[in-house]
Amino acid sequence: MKETTVRLPTATPQGLHEFVAASVLARYARSGAQSADLGAGPGAMSQRLGELGCAVVAVDRDPDVYKGALPFVTLDFNEPGFAAQLGIAKFELVVAIEVIEHVESPIGFLRNIGQLLAPAGVAVITTPNVDSLPARVKFLLAGKIRTMDEQSDATHISPIFSDLLRRQLLPRAGLKMKEHFVFPVNGFQLTRKPIARALQMAAMLFPGDALVGDHHIFVLEVA
Repeated sequence: MKETTVRLPTATPQGLHEFVAASVLARYARSGAQSADLGAGPGAMSQRLGELGCAVVAVDRDPDVYKGALPFVTLDFNEPGFAAQLGIAKFELVVAIEVIEHVESPIGFLRNIGQLLAPAGVAVITTPNVDSLPARVKFLLAGKIRTMDEQSDATHISPIFSDLLRRQLLPRAGLKMKEHFVFPVNGFQLTRKPIARALQMAAMLFPGDALVGDHHIFVLEVA
């Protein structure tokens, strides 16, 4: 009888881990690749990286949350120069799922990610899509940033706008964009279905690569 993998829990939206693992990480992971899962939480993405053959270290500031069996390091990403505690130029793959919006200095976080990357390494980070059409409508009507307001996670403090990331944050961090995806690919799952369908159709009328999707997925490399 075929064994079923017992998945570790995750607090991320349904389907995000599966999409990132199958559509993004599977293209960059290789057997034995040194990988760091930043903000590992219980260890769900670390588990997936291990299944892809990577040599994984899970990293989080709260060791009590971690439930996995892979090596674990306790680290606060608000600490300047945290990369030195993991290993400069050590990792071929660095992953940070829904982490950057929680840190006090996104540029500092990105700079440390760049320092962690080995030559030809890549980083895959995800974050709420505050460029989406639902987010723009909410800001227009209420003056509030979607997924960053008082009804959202109280630790969401740093919205990441894709244009600003490309033009300002990444150059200052010594990184550049390699690829960009959104999830869900052609719609929304955080918006009620009738409204989501209308916004999906409306998004087709405007230019831009981030009007749909609830989450950005950025693949980064050293500039």
